[in-house]
Amino acid sequence: MSIDGVSKSVSVVILTLNEAVNLPQCLASLKGLDCEVFIVDSGSTDRTVEIARSFDASVVTHPFENYGAQRNWALENLNLRTPWVLHLDADERLSPALRDSIARALADPQDHQGFLVGKSVIFMGRQIRHGGLFPSYHLRLFRVGKGRCEDRLYDQHFMVEGKVGSLRGELFDVIASDLTSWIARHNRWSDLEVREVLNQSGQPGTTVEPHLDGTPIERRRWLRNSFYYRMPLFVRAFFYFIWRYFIRLGFLDGREGLIFHFLHGCWYRFVVDAKIYEATIKALQNPRPQPQPAESGQVG
Repeated sequence: MSIDGVSKSVSVVILTLNEAVNLPQCLASLKGLDCEVFIVDSGSTDRTVEIARSFDASVVTHPFENYGAQRNWALENLNLRTPWVLHLDADERLSPALRDSIARALADPQDHQGFLVGKSVIFMGRQIRHGGLFPSYHLRLFRVGKGRCEDRLYDQHFMVEGKVGSLRGELFDVIASDLTSWIARHNRWSDLEVREVLNQSGQPGTTVEPHLDGTPIERRRWLRNSFYYRMPLFVRAFFYFIWRYFIRLGFLDGREGLIFHFLHGCWYRFVVDAKIYEATIKALQNPRPQPQPAESGQVG
């Protein structure tokens, strides 16, 4: 996977922190792809770095701030010697069909500057194929210098200058952690989403613009901003679960699907709303002091 003096077609950038369980399968899924692999690690204490080097991946260490900042740091500071870059997480794997589709696209990209890939979640060993989540498109492959990650604390996507196409095959997102770890992680992410909702930290031009007739990412952002977040607190969490589980046939994903759709589509969304409510109440009880006008006086 290293360059070894031979020109490669794509650089693969993978963010890690204690990913010894996930990383081997992620790296193995790249076999056959003409790529150079970079691991951007934020201080792993397990065998993550050792595993990465055993696959001939280049390892760099950089303190973690947030996903968007880490990905943009990688784009700006890694020695990317290829015309294309592919961004992955350690718990993701390329299907053979997606790997082959990437190779074909890069051999003849035409005027495309980036490509969407369809993500498929594997939860408790079962592929989640219903609930409106399959496939969930993400922009992960683009020309070096033509894209960057948007300026958001949570739910970040890449933005690309120019025409975007889509690829066949699936990017499997394998949730290998136990439920306790999964819930703890989403509890932390809920704090970031609340800050995002209340503060609107992204500046114009640094985030994906919502469009109903745009890319799948732009449509999802439009539906969330223009529809979901305009519904009443708490009610919308139950509405979303009903939409996913019953109307979009999430119940066909079996018991694992029930657990996933409820926790991801109802519990998590309810936690976000509860924290928004908590922050609102605290703001009303403790209003920020208003600046007082300076006292007028005579000089002399």
